[in-house]
Amino acid sequence: MQAVRDKLHDITAMRKAKSEAKAEEKAEKELAKARVEVAHEVRLAREAEAAMSLHVAKAGKRAEKEMAKHANAHTNIFVAPGDGTTTNVATAPGVTMVGAPGTVDMAGPHTVHKKTL
Repeated sequence: MQAVRDKLHDITAMRKAKSEAKAEEKAEKELAKARVEVAHEVRLAREAEAAMSLHVAKAGKRAEKEMAKHANAHTNIFVAPGDGTTTNVATAPGVTMVGAPGTVDMAGPHTVHKKTL
């Protein structure tokens, strides 16, 4: 009878040890899975950051090209009154220079805000 009790006790202890080991293994697997997911998200974030930097650089180059194109397209030559010297003056689109150099009349499209009643 004692041998049966000892055998049952040993079986119970083995089951308990086995279930504890399984639980520990499961916890380690979950932790490893979480690490993989974090590493994946970090990689995606780095890729997105690199892509954003590339887009910003491209946008900067395009802006420089457009500014240079518009600066060259809107350069006007004015003759100063009296001495006949010429001056190159770059104007922004929509701005009209009237009169001698140094005087600017900001004529162009104006935005009118009307309140609706």
